Amino acid sequence: MTFADIIGQEEVKQHLVRLLFENKLPHALMFCGPKGAGKLPLALAFAQMLLCQHPTDDGACGSCSDCHMTSLWAHPDLHFSFPVYKAKSTDHPVSDDYLQQWRELISSSPYFDTEDWLEAIGAENQQIVIYVQESDNLQKKLALKSSQGGRKVVIIWLPERMNEQTGNKLLKLIEEPPLGTHFLLVSQEPDLVLGTIQSRVQRINVPALPEEVISEALQKRHNMPKDDADLLAHIAQGSYTEALKRMQRDSEQQLFFDLFVQLMRHSYARRIKEMHQWSLAVAELGRERQKRMLEYFQQQLRENYIYNFHQPQMNFLGREEENFSTRFAPFINERNVVGIMNELSDAQRDIAQNVSARMVFFDLALKMIVLLKE
Repeated sequence: MTFADIIGQEEVKQHLVRLLFENKLPHALMFCGPKGAGKLPLALAFAQMLLCQHPTDDGACGSCSDCHMTSLWAHPDLHFSFPVYKAKSTDHPVSDDYLQQWRELISSSPYFDTEDWLEAIGAENQQIVIYVQESDNLQKKLALKSSQGGRKVVIIWLPERMNEQTGNKLLKLIEEPPLGTHFLLVSQEPDLVLGTIQSRVQRINVPALPEEVISEALQKRHNMPKDDADLLAHIAQGSYTEALKRMQRDSEQQLFFDLFVQLMRHSYARRIKEMHQWSLAVAELGRERQKRMLEYFQQQLRENYIYNFHQPQMNFLGREEENFSTRFAPFINERNVVGIMNELSDAQRDIAQNVSARMVFFDLALKMIVLLKE
């Protein structure tokens, strides 16, 4: 991957190039910014540039043997560290145990998020962590000489997922890395990273992408008509990852929209039988899908409330969603918006805690009867 493969972020790219060619590059950088802005792609491209034999102002040359190996994410001097999960309580997992899935996910698209990673490793209902064994594993790797005689690069994805013990052990490596070693941290929530680590890295702030940049990428890379690309870019709110998800998950989004419409219509009309049937159908979706559905419901509630203020630039609705909102939005107001949002949030919490899905969703539907009448 080179800088040319990255959507937008020209100022960040130029800053990284200056750090390298002006000999101002610290041994540890932390890429920070909102979801989908391109933090991991930037770290990957910069890692390739650091390992390249003949880097240029545009990044890695793309033609030397090091670039060729790095493009396959198999360069012997490029190391990855990322959160994983314990399949059993006795396991001692490290990133290398999931390296194949990691490389496959990066190869398909470096614009992915935690949800995609959980799905790739089959850990949808698990907590992912960077365990203390990871620091020991990295120490062993970095103690070896560079196989190509140049730099060694470590990319740590989501360092906020380290526990304190792991962070303290890695801190020693980051403070005093082996000669020619560079750490590139990629954080979604940098304020949760161990404070001592934060103080020893230089932040690279990666801003949200402008709508026009996302739209142009969707048109060029996915042959999307301009009107559709503009709408999707607006809905994505600065996240190219979200734009890709919206594009790839049309069927799931449609399902969630249909279920949202059914819930609101049945509850308003007090159709108890249909509400019960709705709750039984939703209970069969699976917990991870149910949680995504409830997140979608909360988003739609916010959008419908804002719709009443007649500020189109503040709304992020698809065409079918907006058509529904023209009729439904007046029923969401100052008297009930907080109550409905609280009920959706409570339902999401209960599903995460394995409460009976049938009970949770039928109870939610019944409460909507009262709230929608306010």
